[in-house]
Amino acid sequence: MATSAARTATVPSLRPEAAATLARGAVIPAHPLALTADRTLDERRQRALSRYYLDAGAGGLAVGVHTTQFEIRDPEHALFEPVLALAAEEMDACSDPALVRIAGVAGDTAQAVAEAELARSLGYDAVLISPRVAGADERALLDRARAVGEVLPLVGFYLQTAIGGPVLDREFWREFAAIPAVVAVKAAPFDRYRTLELVRGVAASGRADEIALYTGNDDAIVADLLAEFHVESPDGPRTLRFVGGLLGQWAVGTRAAVGLLEKAHRAMAGDAAAYRELSLLASDMVDVNQAVFDPGNDFHGVIAGVHEMLRQQGLLEGTWCLDPAEGLSPGQAEEIARVRRAYPALNDDAFIAAHREDWLR
Repeated sequence: MATSAARTATVPSLRPEAAATLARGAVIPAHPLALTADRTLDERRQRALSRYYLDAGAGGLAVGVHTTQFEIRDPEHALFEPVLALAAEEMDACSDPALVRIAGVAGDTAQAVAEAELARSLGYDAVLISPRVAGADERALLDRARAVGEVLPLVGFYLQTAIGGPVLDREFWREFAAIPAVVAVKAAPFDRYRTLELVRGVAASGRADEIALYTGNDDAIVADLLAEFHVESPDGPRTLRFVGGLLGQWAVGTRAAVGLLEKAHRAMAGDAAAYRELSLLASDMVDVNQAVFDPGNDFHGVIAGVHEMLRQQGLLEGTWCLDPAEGLSPGQAEEIARVRRAYPALNDDAFIAAHREDWLR
């Protein structure tokens, strides 16, 4: 059996600049997939999306995740590598060493390890590991995470049950956070109790100082960023909080999201005016999310909703998804148009209009 020291020596680490960004807290959009009407990759618009996020001030990109559509891995589409490569090229062109490059990995252990190896070859810093694996129990998910963590640093992912995520208890998150390769965890169960269980599990691992907490609760972004979690750790009581967001919601209104996160950091540092401003924005953000994510229809239009916002803003040509059954719900496009009118400070319309042609070059 390998010694503890030997195992530690093989743990992959983040580049120092990326590690600093992740620990400080950043806006990390979950990158969508730009398709043509015949459901093939629209490379020009895919690049334009990356350019929008980077120019908006995002601290990194998450590519190949749920918003990019898990179907990019299907042999009939074979889009996983091309999509990751396009985003990597745009991040290379940005020449910002502080960007955090995150690739989503999915499937069983063999598939997830192979995807992580590909991501590493393309210059990605870490992988967001999907918990959606058919037939896998918590032990199998942990073993899979350990194997992937030998390739690249890990970002955990609590995916909501409405789109296929399992229920994971506090003990799972304690064991997951104890894996030396884990550098961050994205909490996205869309459930306050399960979010708290994740935070408690991370605290119980004894590695809370080494793991950045990111909200993925698109329905509670402001609440998460302003929350303080008073939890127990092996060293006694601790206060933990979310430092940033890795969000499908932040695939739209990204520049506004950067300002929102900066305001949250000021608020948590004691800026009372910033705290009040965020409190006023909280319900507006929920209203925008309701229109984009389609919770009233069990999230049927969640991916198409992100596409529709970007289509209305001229960055995408349509709302096509790889699965023809996925699309907007009745009235969803009108709801998205309504929130764009109602909350101009959250939608980036003016910023996109000023730069769209350059991004689409």
